[in-house]
Amino acid sequence: MARLIVSILSSLDGYCAGPGGALTGLPMGAAFDVHNLECLRRGGTLLFGATTYPMFEGYWPQVDRGPGSDPVQREIAERVEASAKLLVSDHLRLRPDAPWVGTTTVVPRALAHAHIRQLKATPGPDLLVYGSHLLYCNLLAHGLVDELHLLVANVLLGGLGGGVPTFEPGLAQHWALRGQRRLPGSDIVALHYDCLPR
Repeated sequence: MARLIVSILSSLDGYCAGPGGALTGLPMGAAFDVHNLECLRRGGTLLFGATTYPMFEGYWPQVDRGPGSDPVQREIAERVEASAKLLVSDHLRLRPDAPWVGTTTVVPRALAHAHIRQLKATPGPDLLVYGSHLLYCNLLAHGLVDELHLLVANVLLGGLGGGVPTFEPGLAQHWALRGQRRLPGSDIVALHYDCLPR
């Protein structure tokens, strides 16, 4: 069966974004890209909320895929384009000329859990969530996440005036540490957890 994997980059003081959702304070460099590509090679379906989907749609289709381009960015762009995408939103609609209209399914929030359970029950590649803070916290709260990649960055964002907390209050699951490592060429620590049955 497919597993649902969440991969999130967090500051040392527990923020996944700065004030107003700004990501500029987090180290999203080459090591971060390599980690994301490793996850993508396992995944078959990407899950998005209404904030993260437009960010991906605005960036990855524009990445240079020519002979001299960065091979990691190029492969990420190709894999994101080819992946099935599930957008959970009550208000975001795709334009007819949107780059991923043919590979994206839009599901209202009320139907998202049932749809995701159906995808997880199907043999095949894993489901993958990057960012999408409200979505992954909701999935965590309802026991739908199987695996968590928590990337702890060597920055503090609280001094900038707060930000978006990595985890919402009230989440009470237990996790088994499956592995930890320092992302090569960076000061980011990757903590890899499996969800323990309730």
